[in-house]
Amino acid sequence: MPAQILLLIGTKKGVFIAKSDEKRREWELSGPFCETWPIQHVIGDQASGVIYGAGGNEWFGPAVWKSTDLGRTWTHSSAGLAYPTGEEPVKSVWSLAAQHDRLYAGVEPAGLFVSDDGGENWTHVEGLQEHPTRPEWNPGGAGLILHSLVPDPGDPQKIWIGISSAGVFYTGDGGKSWEPRNRGTRSDYMPEGQRYPEFGQCVHCVVKAPASDGLLYQQNHCGMYRSSDGGQTWQSIEAGLPSSFGFPATVHPRDPSTLYLLPLNGDIRGRYVPDARAAVWRTRDGGETWQDLRNGLPQENAFFGVL
Repeated sequence: MPAQILLLIGTKKGVFIAKSDEKRREWELSGPFCETWPIQHVIGDQASGVIYGAGGNEWFGPAVWKSTDLGRTWTHSSAGLAYPTGEEPVKSVWSLAAQHDRLYAGVEPAGLFVSDDGGENWTHVEGLQEHPTRPEWNPGGAGLILHSLVPDPGDPQKIWIGISSAGVFYTGDGGKSWEPRNRGTRSDYMPEGQRYPEFGQCVHCVVKAPASDGLLYQQNHCGMYRSSDGGQTWQSIEAGLPSSFGFPATVHPRDPSTLYLLPLNGDIRGRYVPDARAAVWRTRDGGETWQDLRNGLPQENAFFGVL
């Protein structure tokens, strides 16, 4: 049977799925799904073939949507997606990750939940909320959200997370304890002399390279970074890019040195693609050099951003 390519798209009006073959020359779009709920993140579990969507807002509350038939039908559950009584309620699910027969969910306000039954029931990972820096976490422009979830494929106890704007945190014991991992990342909005704090950075995206022990990439509010030691230290790799500001980054599934991102023109200049000319930027050497890929993308009046 010919291979089928699915592009999973989360929007404020639900999930859309674009289907194509291996040539990817023509696409068939279906949706919106999930009853047009706001969907922040959509993933496909490679092991099971199940599609999950992270959704909710102040009106609907949080939920994780699930399709076991490639998007034809959907169910959703919020069982257990709640903080203890008296704490600020969970507004929405912002990120998902499937690894080691478990499903993880990052929520707003920032916290981590885990499911061992495919998203039907959820348990709060309390260790993150108990971190001593928690009272000093401040929200980013979209709120205090846990938007990046990076479980280690080789060790179920290791997880990296990104919170805007608290920074990158790491656990090596399955979530019982956490440590900030932000050394080397800037906070340009802080006063002079305080721009490299232990935590408080506005991280936008964290991804892990395949077949590596600790190679991570990070798109930050204030730069693009690489870490070769699991986030213990970060080095800037933004030289050659048109901007140090952006949101999405994705690493090649088989080549740890190949990374893609889409820079925007800055945080206070409109947050659209530089010069209103769209490009995906690619590195094939771990950020030493960059190339802009523009074929097929609008090269004038492209006043849009990509999250």
